Amino acid sequence: MWPGWQKGFKQPVFTGLFHQFQAFSDVSPKPQHPMSTDVNMTSQSSPSSWRKFPITQQPDYPDLEHLQEVENRLCALPPLVFAQEIRDLKQNLADVAAGNGFVLQAGDCAESFAEFSANKIRDTFKVLLQMAVVLTFGGRRPVTKIARMAGQFAKPRSADFEEINGLSLPSFRGDIINAADAEPDARIPDPERMLRAYNQSASTLNLLRAFAQGGLADLHQVHRWNMSFVEASPGKERYLKMSERIEDALGFMEVCGITSQTAPSIRETQLFTSHEALLLNYEEALSRIDSFTGRCYNCSAHFVWIGERTRQLDHAHVEFFKQIENPVGVKIGPTTKPDDLLRLIDALNPANEPGRLTLITRMGADKLHQTLPRLVRAVQKEGSNVVWSSDPMHGNTVKSSSGFKTRQFDDILSELNQFFAVHQAEGTYPGGIHLEMTGEHVTECTGGAYKIADSDLATRYLTSCDPRLNADQVLELAYLITDALKQARPEDLSR
Repeated sequence: MWPGWQKGFKQPVFTGLFHQFQAFSDVSPKPQHPMSTDVNMTSQSSPSSWRKFPITQQPDYPDLEHLQEVENRLCALPPLVFAQEIRDLKQNLADVAAGNGFVLQAGDCAESFAEFSANKIRDTFKVLLQMAVVLTFGGRRPVTKIARMAGQFAKPRSADFEEINGLSLPSFRGDIINAADAEPDARIPDPERMLRAYNQSASTLNLLRAFAQGGLADLHQVHRWNMSFVEASPGKERYLKMSERIEDALGFMEVCGITSQTAPSIRETQLFTSHEALLLNYEEALSRIDSFTGRCYNCSAHFVWIGERTRQLDHAHVEFFKQIENPVGVKIGPTTKPDDLLRLIDALNPANEPGRLTLITRMGADKLHQTLPRLVRAVQKEGSNVVWSSDPMHGNTVKSSSGFKTRQFDDILSELNQFFAVHQAEGTYPGGIHLEMTGEHVTECTGGAYKIADSDLATRYLTSCDPRLNADQVLELAYLITDALKQARPEDLSR
C-alpha cells in the first residue's frame, strides 16, 4: 500500500496575480443580453434530419411508441442550458483558438444514477477549480472550465453483447439506456431512463451553479485546498514553490484591497457542461430554436462532442451536429488520415467560425508522435480555425495483471507532453486537455506520486465504465504540465 493514502490524504488547493485570477474566475464584465433571449427558446423545430442517415452505437428500443411518447415529454420540458451561455462558451473557445486561453475539460467517464449525490458533485467541482487555478497561474492565461457532468450518461461499446459469468448479455450502454445489472431484463433499453437522466442533469446543474456563485469557488478557499494537497503529497517539493508564489500573490492582492468582499471575481466562477452526444433521440428532444436568432441550439449541454466510433461523414451523428449552433468537439484517433480530417472539419465548420470546432486527439502515448504532426500540418495549411485539445486517457487503456482495466499515470503524462511538444514544433497552439477524473479517492489508474500499483486497484475500483484519475493524480498532472503550457505562449503563433 502506498504511504498516507487512506489516513494522511487531504483534498487539494491553489493561488496568482489579479488579472490571472480574474481569468480563472471567468466572470469579467460582458454585455448582458436580456433574459428573454433564453427563455423564449422554443421546440417548434428540431434537427431531425439525422433520422434519415445510417447510425451506429444506438439502442434497439423494443417499444417505439413508448420511445416517441418519452421524446414528446422531453420536448415539452425546459432547456437545461441557455443560448446565451452557449454563445459565451463559443466566444471563450474562439479566444483559445487564437492562443489567448486554455480549456480544462474533465469529469466522470460515465455518470451514474446509483452514485448521484451532492458530495460527489461537490468533490469533482472542487478538484476542477483546483486544477484551473494551477493551470491559470502556471500558464499565465485564462482557463475555460468545462465539466463532463450533467449529461454524460451514454457510452459507446466495442460490441453489442458482452459475456458475464458465462451469460451473453446486451452490452451496458450507460444509465440513460439500460442498467448495468448482469440480468437480461436489466439490459433491455428503456426510454424512461432519458427522463431520469434529464432530471438528474437538471439537479446537477442547479448545484453546480450554486457552488459557482455561492462562495465555494472563492480563490482563498481553493488555495487552502491546494496547500493541503501539496503538504500531504510525496511529491511536495516539486509543487511547493509554485503554491508559495500563488499564496504571495493572494496576499499582495489583499494588501491592495482586492478581496472576496470587494471583487466578485475572486469568489465566483463560470463552469460549462459537456457530454458525448451519443443518444440522438435525447439530444434532438432537448434541442431548441432561439427565437431571437432563429438558430437551433442543443440545450442538453453547452458543449457536445462526437466520439471516435461515430464520426463517419455520411452518418447520423455528423448530420445532427451540422444542424446545431453549439461549439462542438470531435475525437480524433491514431488511424485518422489528413484528408479525412479536413473533410470532417469542412462538414462541421463550413464557415470556419472561430470557437465552433474543437479537435480532441486521443492517440496513445506510443502513437501520437507518428500521427499528430501530419494532422496538425494539414489543418494549419488549410487555415482552419480549430481548438486542439488532448485526451490522453482513451489511447492508454490497458488490462492490468490483476484483471482490471486501467491506465498508467506515466503514459497519460507522456501523451500530454508529446501533445505540447508537437504543437511547439509546428508553431501551433495546444489549446486544452480532456480528462476522465473524479474528486473521489478511487484506485483505478496506476502510478502517480502515491505509486498506486496493480495490486492496489481492487481497494477502491468504483467506475462503472473506464478507469479515472483520482483527485491526487489529476492535481499532480496539472502541476506537472504547467511548464509545457507556459512555453506555448500566444506570441509563438506568429512565428
